[in-house]
This record gives sequence, structure tokens and C-alpha cells, in this order.
Amino acid sequence: MELVKPAFGLVFWMVVSFGIIFFILKKFAWKPILNMLTEREESIQNALDSAKKAKEEMLALQAGNEKILQEAKLERDKLLKEARDIKDSIILEAKTTASKEGDRLLAIARENIQNEKAAAVTELKNQVAKLSIEIAEKILKEELSSTEKQKALVSNLLNDVNMN
Repeated sequence: MELVKPAFGLVFWMVVSFGIIFFILKKFAWKPILNMLTEREESIQNALDSAKKAKEEMLALQAGNEKILQEAKLERDKLLKEARDIKDSIILEAKTTASKEGDRLLAIARENIQNEKAAAVTELKNQVAKLSIEIAEKILKEELSSTEKQKALVSNLLNDVNMN
């Protein structure tokens, strides 16, 4: 079992060499290692803080984008509604104007028809009168072709005049 048990000298020199290595490491390597670990921890923390800040900024930007998008949609809807209202008012105005113009043209047409009708009636009366005079003239020429007929007509007319 001696092989398994370490000798006192071996243990002593191992403790002494461990102490020397520990002292050298503590004196020269421990502070730079701790400083490096601290710097690494700070850089990781800074990176995490930057990532968190970037995430918050992204969320704020997304919220801002959503708000801007909503405002743009509302503005678009407002513009479309105004365009529809303007279109409807223009159509209504055009219909009203067309109706007034149609009524005016209809009144002018009716007046022209009345004037043409009156002119036609006047022309017809003139033609009837002219024809009546021509017919009467022809009848009188034929009736008054002889002197006996002329004397009979004059006497009839005188009788009619005396009675009235």
C-alpha cells in the first residue's frame, strides 16, 4: 500500500510548489484575469443594454409607424370622402343646370310653336279670306253678267237693308 500513500516529502514539495505558483499567479496573473473578466462582463452587459435599448427603439418606431400609417389611412379616407362629396355636388349641379336649361329650351320651343301656330292660323285665315273673295268675285261675275240679274240683286239688297 505504500504505492498508494504519498510520502511526506512529496506532499511537502507539492504544497510548497502550489504555494509558489499560487503566489506568482496572485501577484502577476490574478489582477489581469479579474480585470479581463470584469471588462468582459461590462462589455456583455453593455451589449445587452444596447440590445434592450435597440429593441425598445424598434418597438417605439413600430408604434410610431403604426400611428403614422393609421393617420395616413384616415387622411386617405377623408380625401376620398371629400372627392366623393365634390363629385356628387358637381353631378347634382350639372343635373340642376341641365334641368334648368332643358326647361328654358322647352319654354322657348313652346313659345316658338305658339308663334308658328299663330302665324299658320293667320296665314290660313288670309288664304281663306283670299279664296273667299276670289270665289265671291267669280260668283258675282257670273251672277251679274246680265243686267236683269244685276237689277234683281240690287232690289234684294235694298229690301234687306230696309228691313234691318
